[in-house]
Amino acid sequence: MGLNSAVISPIENVLTNIHPVDETFYGLAQARLDNLTKPPGSLGRLEEFAKRLVAITKNPIPELDKKVIFTFAGDHGVADEEVSAYPKDVTRQMVFNFLNGGAGINVLARHAGAGVVVVDIGVDYDFVGASPTPTWDSPLTAFISKKVVMGTKNIRSGPAMTREEAVRCIEVGIELATEYARRGYKIFGTGEMGIANTTPSSAIAAVLTGRPVSEVTGRGTGISDDALRNKIKVIEDAIAANKPAPSDPTDVLSKVGGAEIGGIAGLVLGAAANRIPVVIDGFISTAGALIAYCLEPKTKDYMFAAHNSVEIGHKAMLEKMGLRPILDLDLRLGEGTGAALAMLMIEAGLKIYKEMATFGEAGVSNEIQN
Repeated sequence: MGLNSAVISPIENVLTNIHPVDETFYGLAQARLDNLTKPPGSLGRLEEFAKRLVAITKNPIPELDKKVIFTFAGDHGVADEEVSAYPKDVTRQMVFNFLNGGAGINVLARHAGAGVVVVDIGVDYDFVGASPTPTWDSPLTAFISKKVVMGTKNIRSGPAMTREEAVRCIEVGIELATEYARRGYKIFGTGEMGIANTTPSSAIAAVLTGRPVSEVTGRGTGISDDALRNKIKVIEDAIAANKPAPSDPTDVLSKVGGAEIGGIAGLVLGAAANRIPVVIDGFISTAGALIAYCLEPKTKDYMFAAHNSVEIGHKAMLEKMGLRPILDLDLRLGEGTGAALAMLMIEAGLKIYKEMATFGEAGVSNEIQN
């Protein structure tokens, strides 16, 4: 599926470890759910979440005691085309905001009881020289330098990255997933930060879903009508100039993608290989998830779609993967905010499954009268 074994054997290795979920565990979970003090199926998707967790983990009584959201940060050369309402410097500024605990993802991750790992995978700034560390009192926030590029190049005039750089971005995500699985984390969330990153995400959506650019391109940070028309033209020009191959997701990532999108793709692959559920945030995160899905469709079994973004291309990508969003709250911030909120719903489903009394325990009749 678009792999060059001479270059990306680590990706091939992780793909061989992604297996379909075991249907037997769905049956075990369903039997317990049907024995709880409620009419069958009456808690709707909460029951679905619990069944999926049991099947993904192969654990009849799974735990979600350690949760983490990875916020990948990267800059984009296409920002020079005025496709965003904000300047490129905001990417760097927001990374520091994450580390100071002042961003939306910090607030909602705290609410969900999840850690936040900020990953510099492609910001056009030397954070190592700045020695960034979390300054707010929380053991749940970390900064990790995994820089592959100092920002991507302008996709309107050439590829975003070399193929080797795109591969390395995917490998970064795989490595993080494996490391945090070994550290005992039970569920991952995806997030991102990168000014102009809805532009490469729309390009990926157009190429991999086969939809026209105009049908998958939205306003991002809230641009005007004129700016939106320019953005659509920029993406059309980028696809025409680079000719990304829909059959080769790594080629698509390298030609019209972004570093943080590649990191998210790798995180999804690594989560699936380690049987860790992964909650996909919004539009940009879903572009990364779609890259992973096109590399290995079985990754779908391990993904939860957090929400339905306001960005118009989001639905097309979710439909391509056959994923149904958990929430619909008109969100369009990114960072992992939707993933944090969806984790609360997923955990609620698990608590119902584990803590609700059975008919026998409660002394309640489960006989249905005709």
